[in-house]
Amino acid sequence: MSALSGLKILDFSTLLPGPFATLMLADLGAEVLKISSKKKPDIVLDYPPFIDDNSNLSANQAWLGRNKKTMFLNLKKQESIEIVKKLIMEYDIIVEQFRPGVMEKLGLGYETLKEINPKLIYCSLTGYGQNGPLKNKAGHDINYLARSGNMSCAGRKETGPVLTNMQIADLAVGSLNSVVGILAAVHFRNNTGKGQFVDVAMSDGLIPFLAMDGTAFLATGKQPEREDERLNGGCLYDFYETKDGRYLSVGCLEPQFFKEFCFCINRPQYIEGTVWPEQIEVIKDDVRAVIKSKTMEEWLEIFKGKEVCVEPVLSLQEALLKDEHTKAREMVVDVSLPIGEGKSIKQLGTAIKLSECPIEYKHGGYPLGHHTNSVLTSLGFTEDEIKEMVQDEIIG
Repeated sequence: MSALSGLKILDFSTLLPGPFATLMLADLGAEVLKISSKKKPDIVLDYPPFIDDNSNLSANQAWLGRNKKTMFLNLKKQESIEIVKKLIMEYDIIVEQFRPGVMEKLGLGYETLKEINPKLIYCSLTGYGQNGPLKNKAGHDINYLARSGNMSCAGRKETGPVLTNMQIADLAVGSLNSVVGILAAVHFRNNTGKGQFVDVAMSDGLIPFLAMDGTAFLATGKQPEREDERLNGGCLYDFYETKDGRYLSVGCLEPQFFKEFCFCINRPQYIEGTVWPEQIEVIKDDVRAVIKSKTMEEWLEIFKGKEVCVEPVLSLQEALLKDEHTKAREMVVDVSLPIGEGKSIKQLGTAIKLSECPIEYKHGGYPLGHHTNSVLTSLGFTEDEIKEMVQDEIIG
């Protein structure tokens, strides 16, 4: 039995935040049915590479669709709305990622659907939430990071904010807060029998990510500046280039780690000044020069076995395919594909480890719409009725 056996989720989300949230829930055992439209492409799922030349299955769909079912519905058709109303009697958790008001206009808003099923849990994941002056504004990860204040003290003085090439607002905020919100609502429903509406905004979730800088600002009114704080480059906690053009991360904040680091780089005179010395610019330039005097391999040998909080910046090949710790933690997994006999693909694993009901990677994602006929058949529609739906573009 899986951790979330019995939970059935209807997923209307697109792009990355919602689909990754439902991927986590599916990996934990929930039954997820993804609703898609033939006429509305998803730039994430349609993004190359594709599994092979003869397949319309992208690597992203094979990953984000893992452990899920998928069907086509044209939500602009009233017949499709009626199908959804039947589905929510069984799939009583909804995840949607449209702008506020879109689902209401389609006749699928929370207030409408909860009249049909009062136990419905309805999670709306948006950029700016269901209320406020920005609620209808379009946005992406970079915009939420910017408006939240996080980028005001991140990056370098000379260049300003720096892109990270990872979707912080999408995944660390939107996806994870959706999972937490849904499971909290499930717990409440188990205790009370009542469903509820879950409002998750990516911009909201980035405000607590200001963490210590935000807390300090609210207490003092002092705006943190780039490369002036403990964790944004203002001390020796930073990245350093090696002789061969690679990079080391140096995180020796605590005195015992910093002391060992100073001995390793042959600079014991810096120990007393701590990781944040008074003459930081002079000392940091010297540390940069020291680190750049040797190759990555040479430094790793020097730091080997020492408690210095120093790690290499790994390439994806090193981190995903060669790193022994990644292998031990089973964070890259082989997953069988529903296309091609015996075919499998390497995928990013789910990070939650459960001792009694471990994650099962049952299958990779199916091509979009694969389960349309079987789902409709389970709802009582005949083969002729399904053919008619195809002709009328209800399934589309």
